[in-house]
Amino acid sequence: MNRLDGKVAIITGGTSGMGEASAKRFAETGAYVVVVGRNRERGEKVAEDIRKNKGASVFFQADVADEKEVKALIAQVDKKYHKIDILFNNAGIFPVTASLEDMEMSDWDKIMNINASGVVHMTKHAMPYLQESHGVILNNASVAGMHSFASGKTYAYSASKAAVIQFTRMIAKVYGEKVRANCICPGVIDTSIFVNRDFSRYFDSIPMGRVGTSKEVAKVANFLVSDDAGYINGAVLTVDGGMSV
Repeated sequence: MNRLDGKVAIITGGTSGMGEASAKRFAETGAYVVVVGRNRERGEKVAEDIRKNKGASVFFQADVADEKEVKALIAQVDKKYHKIDILFNNAGIFPVTASLEDMEMSDWDKIMNINASGVVHMTKHAMPYLQESHGVILNNASVAGMHSFASGKTYAYSASKAAVIQFTRMIAKVYGEKVRANCICPGVIDTSIFVNRDFSRYFDSIPMGRVGTSKEVAKVANFLVSDDAGYINGAVLTVDGGMSV
């Protein structure tokens, strides 16, 4: 028996990077995977790749920052599967903004709406189904939500990820009898979110001497949403090669 056999898993931001890797990993271990994202072409491709590999997956297009779209998404999932067992709130953006004095508030709002409010929207509307199934929530935050960095140009991103961490803890505390909620905090992961692909500049700050991969994050996510992690609730787990030590 596979780790996630029969589970219905929603993965936001599932069209690339850690989300795509997690979608494929969840499917490999038996889950029915709902890939969610804004880019239909990429999302359909991920779902098709999963099906070609004998997995089960569909793509539903939605912007997690728009609560109306999220509500419609959950209704689509309910109509197709009649339950939700796993919610992986992975969607996020990482634009490098200006200094505090030069930062446009519209940039702040965009980042917070996707990275933080998107998590709230998804959790709010999926919660009744997760309570019924005694399901699991996994939120993707970042080490940037735990520590301050010297660049001074990630105010909104760091604040949004700190919000996700604390939101996760609140959900774990309030809903823990029926729904587990945990959070992963990746460090520097080799994904397209980084415009500058020269990762060597990070090596001195990472004890393992390299950056991580999306597949490595996906394996951690796969464990945390499974019954193997059945007594883990409210955890904030770094996946950063020791960067935050």
